Amino acid sequence: MKLIIQIPCKDEAGQLPATLADLPRELPGFDAIEVLVIDDGSTDGTSDVARAHGVHHIVRLTNNKGLASAFQAGIDTALKLGADVIVNTDADNQYRGEDIAKLVAPIVAGHADMVIGDRDVTSIDHFSPLKKRLQSVGSRVVRAASSTTIPDTTSGFRAYNREAALQIMVVSRFTYTLESIIQAGKQLVAVDHVPIATNPQTRPSRLFPSMWSYVRRNGVSIFRIYAQYEPLRVFLTAAALLGLAAAGVWIRFIVAFAQGSGSGHVQSLILGAVLFIAAVVVAALGVIGDLLSAQRTMIQRTHERVRRIELELGIQPSHYERNPAAGEAGPSPNGLSAEREPLQEHAR
Repeated sequence: MKLIIQIPCKDEAGQLPATLADLPRELPGFDAIEVLVIDDGSTDGTSDVARAHGVHHIVRLTNNKGLASAFQAGIDTALKLGADVIVNTDADNQYRGEDIAKLVAPIVAGHADMVIGDRDVTSIDHFSPLKKRLQSVGSRVVRAASSTTIPDTTSGFRAYNREAALQIMVVSRFTYTLESIIQAGKQLVAVDHVPIATNPQTRPSRLFPSMWSYVRRNGVSIFRIYAQYEPLRVFLTAAALLGLAAAGVWIRFIVAFAQGSGSGHVQSLILGAVLFIAAVVVAALGVIGDLLSAQRTMIQRTHERVRRIELELGIQPSHYERNPAAGEAGPSPNGLSAEREPLQEHAR
């Protein structure tokens, strides 16, 4: 079996060497371990550093597309490189390389398709009490949305077997961590988690300029992802609240009318009608959203089949560069030569 460890990077030339040095070179159950760096439009020579330190494979995106896009590009490339198991880790050396053995163990044993490292957020010293609280609340929401038991839903330290990786389709530009868990839960992927440790912080996170930015962006992401996968529940709940508000206003009017002062509360009658119409419209949006959700499921299945066809045809990974300095790293993508072949050749 082949394990590919993918590392999304953006201007990580200073942190990447320590991260690479910490990765395991061999693990029980695997015949080969290879490293894939996804350079998300870095301007500090991250790709050059990766080559100099013997990284086997590099995906160099031409501009900064965001962490979620870099993650997705890595998954696509790792599949085309023949990975049986894919581990995703961060370039800032937050996660310990020695814990990769724990991370892949449930997959090797056949007990899980996707495994997420649990950092025990409450024990991380450099997390403020507010951030710990927000992490806990966010994880509860994601667990409810995904029907999983993952305690640390924002952990980027995770492993996928080939079948689980084939089903991943992240559309969010901001985060892949939350969406991929909800997606896995909805597709009945076997998800597990293992306790892991983290290294001391070497620099502040660059994903969020401030705590309030973190709250706003994660809050919006959770709501959008949840609404995408549970539109009927979201919109019917909102419609029910509007309906209750309309009923309350109408009851006020009826009470006033019974007391002989209904003419002075016509505004309540009009407001109730407006709220009731709004409730009907929102409920209709929920029905439409539910139909679109079914279409999304069909698109995901089509996407998975397209991936399988690409693998059979031997389509080369996009933006892919093989590092000759890494030595022999097994066969080229799908058994093709290291040089890129025209796509039209594969379509014959």
